[in-house]
Amino acid sequence: MRFERLSIDDVVLITPRKFEDSRGYFMESFRAALFETEVGPFSFVQDNHSMSAQVGTVRGLHFQLEPKAQGKLVSCIAGGLLDVAVDIRTGSPTYGRFVAQELSANNARQLWVPPGFAHGFCTLIPNTVVSYKVTEYYSPEHDRGVFWNDPAIGIEWPVEIENAILSDKDQEQPMLTDLGEVFRYTADRVRHQNS
Repeated sequence: MRFERLSIDDVVLITPRKFEDSRGYFMESFRAALFETEVGPFSFVQDNHSMSAQVGTVRGLHFQLEPKAQGKLVSCIAGGLLDVAVDIRTGSPTYGRFVAQELSANNARQLWVPPGFAHGFCTLIPNTVVSYKVTEYYSPEHDRGVFWNDPAIGIEWPVEIENAILSDKDQEQPMLTDLGEVFRYTADRVRHQNS
């Protein structure tokens, strides 16, 4: 299993090793001790799945407020998507910047989106199924978001704006400049033990 720190150091791309033969493949998709060593001592309490039938379905950008902030370990178990994490920690040197990675059933990659980030994705293939482990239970009263296509963030989504398929909720999220302080960046955040 390979752990790769991206342009925002706290976001980690994880690539499991596949063992393939004539029957198909086997892979270890999660190992708690290794995750703790490479990423940090996070515990997962809930697993979520979503299925998006159409290409160009956008879900996000979502997050939960403290004390129910969620870290998410995102993977794609059918189809493919562009997965995005946006740093919304006030005071962070990467505030308002994003990381985007293509996740698919074929590449088996996973993206670690830590607390303090807004998360979203856009489907690239019909009937895409996304699975994600979260570090905190869903809490409707702490559920928040940022507008998916905020020009201040500048995500290059793989869908034309007029063709994006969105929920009513995601069409009405605030812009980053209207969000206010929802998380505060601290230099003593959990870091990789070898960094």
